[in-house]
Amino acid sequence: MGILDGRVVIVTGAGRGIGRAEALECARQGASIVLAEFDPSPAYDVADEIIAAGGRAIVASGDVADTDFVDRTVTSTVEEFGRLDALVNNAGILRTSELADMSDDEWDSVIRVHLRGHFVPTRAVCRYWRASGRPGRIVHTTSIAGLYGFYGQTNYGSAKAGIAAFTAIVASEMEKFGVTSNAIAPMALTRMTTDLVDDEHRGPNGEFVFLDADNVAPMVAYLCSADSGHISGKVFGVQGDSVEIFQPFTSVAEIKAGGRRWDPAELADRVGELFEASGIPAGAENGMTKMRYGVL
Repeated sequence: MGILDGRVVIVTGAGRGIGRAEALECARQGASIVLAEFDPSPAYDVADEIIAAGGRAIVASGDVADTDFVDRTVTSTVEEFGRLDALVNNAGILRTSELADMSDDEWDSVIRVHLRGHFVPTRAVCRYWRASGRPGRIVHTTSIAGLYGFYGQTNYGSAKAGIAAFTAIVASEMEKFGVTSNAIAPMALTRMTTDLVDDEHRGPNGEFVFLDADNVAPMVAYLCSADSGHISGKVFGVQGDSVEIFQPFTSVAEIKAGGRRWDPAELADRVGELFEASGIPAGAENGMTKMRYGVL
């Protein structure tokens, strides 16, 4: 018996990397899987693996940021399996560039795949659950590139920061319909991130490969389950043997002008108190220095 027995899960970007691991783990836990993938070839390989192990899986090939494709996928999922219980938004791309050198396409394509590619599927499943009266689970994929900010990732980091906010807002709006919305900020060595990972973090630690994408999948399976219904609007860091929870932006220090409008010259003298009280550096920070393992 698995925690997803009888449930149906759509996973976007399910042909490779983290999405593949998520689809396989959800299938191992008893779910029927819909693999939504722009490139169908690897998705069919994953579907074959699931079916060979005794599971159920179908492939939906298309653009997860395209409304018509996504709406058809939700409809065909319900027609095929009779229900839909969870959506895992995972599809993504990376276009590394400093901002001053970034092309319009490098910006637009990343924002489209990540942010719109979360919005369109989420809207579709929320409409289904609202109309059907069924509860649902949504797992989004943000990144510490968006939570901390990484050099050379203004497009990717901006999209991922938007997804973190999107997660919280969807949770608030859909609570009354029994739908939860959570996000993971995963760290794993995949085709997309391989050039960004230090050599020391690539290999196995004994028999446990810390950055194996399979390590991310159990938390996703749990968040897709009925057991996680009390959790919503949260962002979890998932890597190796670790699951952590991120606290949203929170005010940690304050200065006041005593019931009057601030004078700019006075602020020049007083703003330093915020940095002294909080311990936050005044200058730009490299997000990589905040990470333990140096990977998106």
